[in-house]
Amino acid sequence: QVQLAESGGGVVQAGGSLRLSCAASGCTLSRCVMGWFRQAPGKEREFVAAISLIGGITSQLDSVKGRFTISGDNAKNTVYLQMNSLKPEDTAIYYCAADLRGAVPHPIQSRYEYWGQGTQVTVSS
Repeated sequence: QVQLAESGGGVVQAGGSLRLSCAASGCTLSRCVMGWFRQAPGKEREFVAAISLIGGITSQLDSVKGRFTISGDNAKNTVYLQMNSLKPEDTAIYYCAADLRGAVPHPIQSRYEYWGQGTQVTVSS
């Protein structure tokens, strides 16, 4: 049974930073694609970033490039999302997800088999 647990969310002022963590159990992160998604109030869930830890390849939403960085630690079986220069429009519940069959990072939600419960990020103006 694969379980993903996000942490690190909170309330921050615009321009601030947060680092989200996603700890995985029941799977080896180096063998799958890990993604971060977010869902703002009244909006559909959207792709933020993804990483293939075996190749170090990443993919990101255009609006977060230069501000967010996805990374992983194979030894800790944990994926991170470092978020800098946060904006009020980044306010959302952030979810991590795992695609155990993938090899290349991608934004296709239906291909991610496992999801965490989410962590709330609120950016005040």
